[in-house]
Amino acid sequence: MLKIGVLGAGHLGRIHIKLLKGLTQQYELVGCYDPDKSKAEAMVEKYQIKAFDSMEDLVEAVDVVNIVTPTVNHFECAALALRHEKHIFIEKPVTSTLNEAQNLMHLAAQKNVKIQIGHVERFNAAFAMASNYIDHPMFIETHRLAPFNPRGTDVSVVLDLMIHDIDIILSLIKSKVKNVHASGVTVVSKNPDIANARIEFENGCVANITASRISLKTLRKSRFFQESGYISVDFGQSNLEVFKLTKKSKSNALSIELDNNEKHFDFINPDIEQNNAIEQELKSFAKSINENTQEKVSLKDGVSALEVAYQILDKINA
Repeated sequence: MLKIGVLGAGHLGRIHIKLLKGLTQQYELVGCYDPDKSKAEAMVEKYQIKAFDSMEDLVEAVDVVNIVTPTVNHFECAALALRHEKHIFIEKPVTSTLNEAQNLMHLAAQKNVKIQIGHVERFNAAFAMASNYIDHPMFIETHRLAPFNPRGTDVSVVLDLMIHDIDIILSLIKSKVKNVHASGVTVVSKNPDIANARIEFENGCVANITASRISLKTLRKSRFFQESGYISVDFGQSNLEVFKLTKKSKSNALSIELDNNEKHFDFINPDIEQNNAIEQELKSFAKSINENTQEKVSLKDGVSALEVAYQILDKINA
């Protein structure tokens, strides 16, 4: 049984604490720490866990440190955990700067511990099913829109929302980034609140990514176009639609005639078994520790997503 402690008892920290309290086969939730003692005490009262007096006390008492603090504190918390040779789960983005991310990579290389980054959409049930159909996409279009919420505005919308889609795309496209074009606008916060980026890869794939945190509606949808068809993933509704090129027309097929050459597409809309993606990523991390296997979202993955995010931000700032 892995002893785990949570650093941060804010909005996301409370979600992690609630889920960890129920994951009794994977973890023993020892307690939490938050500099705002009222937040920590609220967790003590609700879940009967310990509120530690300092980060150091919590880190020394556990096997796994779960970091769900504001992004600006990620590096400090992770570096402390690494000094004590503890396994680490870090919410996205991995750190607030590239320099911190590179330093963290250097520190981690010297320790025999597991580190997983909280790119939760990798564990979305619809995306997990879509992975069975996505094969060498050459054009990707994503939209991640959300109403304004002051929480998260300490970073730009690129690091707050778009980085989810950057990570998904990098997990699928095994090719180096060739060019990045981007634009963004600051509307209500001090950082860009809406952004669009076009990422071109060396293999010819192009990804067009839009993120906004000043939308009137919520939308988390990605579309993947490839030679064999088209896949649409709705991360928010956990829905999947697949148009797959087939040689024969079927009752559920969409037929298109072009220059006397008829193309047929099977329409597939599989039932998705709903899951809690955060719960799944926490389970996955415990499994990688216990079985000494590769984390599903590694520190390297988190740093790669951050590097592309900063290429986008550089273009916006320019």
